[in-house]
Amino acid sequence: MKTFIIGLTGASGSIYGLRLIEELAKRDFLVHVIATDTAKQVIPFETNIHLEAFLEDLQQKGYRVVLEDAANFFSSVASGSYQTDGMIIAPCSMGTLAEIAHGISDNLLDRAADVCLKERRPLILLARETPVNIINLENMLTLTKAGAIIFPASPGFYSKPKTLEDIIDFMVGKILDSLHIENTLFKKWS
Repeated sequence: MKTFIIGLTGASGSIYGLRLIEELAKRDFLVHVIATDTAKQVIPFETNIHLEAFLEDLQQKGYRVVLEDAANFFSSVASGSYQTDGMIIAPCSMGTLAEIAHGISDNLLDRAADVCLKERRPLILLARETPVNIINLENMLTLTKAGAIIFPASPGFYSKPKTLEDIIDFMVGKILDSLHIENTLFKKWS
């Protein structure tokens, strides 16, 4: 059984994280979800979806998703001894990216990311900002050197997407590809 952590920040693009939670849960993986307070405001604003109800619906379908309290440093995901297969922060704000780059763990999301880095587990950050400044770029470089994967939210169009869902699925599929999880969410280049 694989176990993943999904971090949701207040950056625009929360639909990426929600879709990723669905895809991981459908594969019978255990999914720990950590949402910042701002994420809990942005998600319904952008999607008309309330995170708690969304996760409860998945749980009622038999999927294993757990909403973690972002203030709870006693959570299992705060410890390196708790085995996970990686963490994806989607979307990842530049503020959260900066905190992780500089080892600041103000909340469980930051701490879980720090654990992934120190334990050499996959950490994918779906960076959601444009344009970026030199500070953002240096923070991305710092994290890349530390082993994280910076994943700009920049979909490809070679698969000829026809809907917004196609574009979202392209990005989610690319994240799954990076984690070596087979998927058919988008047409692969051939």
